Amino acid sequence: MTDRLKQKILEVCDKKIAQKGTNVGISFYAFFKNKNDTPELLMEAATWWIKTHQLDHFEKAVKIKALVNSI
Repeated sequence: MTDRLKQKILEVCDKKIAQKGTNVGISFYAFFKNKNDTPELLMEAATWWIKTHQLDHFEKAVKIKALVNSI
């Protein structure tokens, strides 16, 4: 995982947890705007989420944050 993606995931998870609490769920689409201006980063996130970790569409932000921090 690139540092760029790692930072983006951690920032989004922290923001969502602060807004909605530790039970908030997210998908990998939460890390991107509706306009796909970084397709390489989106594919990296999708590969990490779906292929590498076989995660469900929605997962708890705290779980994703823990996975990223363990890298």
